[in-house]
Parts: sequence; C-alpha cells; structure tokens
Amino acid sequence: MVGAALLVGGCGGGATDAVEPATASPESTASQGSGGAGGDVHEALKFEGETLDGKAFDGASLAGKPVVFWFWAPWCPKCLSEGPDVAKAAGKYGDRVSFVGVGGLEKGKARLREFVSRTGTEGLTHLDDRTGKLYSHFKVTSQSSFVFMAPDGTMSKDSGPLGESELNRHVDELLG
Repeated sequence: MVGAALLVGGCGGGATDAVEPATASPESTASQGSGGAGGDVHEALKFEGETLDGKAFDGASLAGKPVVFWFWAPWCPKCLSEGPDVAKAAGKYGDRVSFVGVGGLEKGKARLREFVSRTGTEGLTHLDDRTGKLYSHFKVTSQSSFVFMAPDGTMSKDSGPLGESELNRHVDELLG
C-alpha cells in the first residue's frame, strides 16, 4: 500500500509542509523519551533500520543534533540530479548536521548502491528502505523529499529537487 501511494506520488511536487511522523502525537514537537546522544529522543527518532552496507542503524543515535533526511529512489531523475548538491551540503555542514539518505522503492539493494555511487553521496549514511517503512514513519509520500529535523524534534518537509542554495537555506534555518 505504501509503495503504491509512493508510486502515484511520482518524483516529488515541490511543496513545503510541516510534518510529524506517523507515531507522533501533535504534542510531540518537543523531545520525548530517554537515551541517545542528547539525553532525550524524539518519537520520530525511535526507529531502527539497516544501512546499505548491512549494518544495523538506530534512529536514536541522531538525537541532540539537527538532521536532514533525504528520501530518494534510484530510478528518480530528480533524485539523481540533486545528489551532488546533497553531497556538497553534507560536506559543508557535516560536522554540525547529520545527513541521512533513505533509499526506497526498489527491489534490489545493488541498484540502491549504484545510485549512491553515481550521485557522489558515499559520505552520507544511507538506509535501505525497500519496504517503505521509513517513508511511512515520516509520512513521506513522494521522492525526492527532505525532512529537516531540529534537535528538539521540530520538523519541516520539502519536496525536491532542491538545488544547492535552497538546501543550504533549509540547513541554515535548522542551525538558527
């Protein structure tokens, strides 16, 4: 069902919206829970996944730092075109902001890895979301999409493609 909804969504639409993850209540824009690097872990970071190289990933490890989640699919031309700009932003802000790619909507992991290589985004953590679990968790319905998350759990969403200056603007807003 998630896959079908995402396929209908195409490669993004350029809309900017506030977003809450599927597991969060309206009150959850502040940090909740315990654990993680910042002491508190927001509901949105309570997920587990696997990196493209097969390692376990715990979303709670991102707590206490701004995060840019980039949702992409290997066959999406918009995603492919913005990859180099995502890599530049990650290089520019990487010491202050975590960048996490979420590759989905593909049957084979090899195509996900090929996309990462073609876009020059090898320096980012990329999660294998072929099941659509993370797309659903963050209520992302199309690719390319970005979820920008402040350390307190406040989030905004923007559909790509985002060029270098627009991506930098969003990240600068996260950093205040």
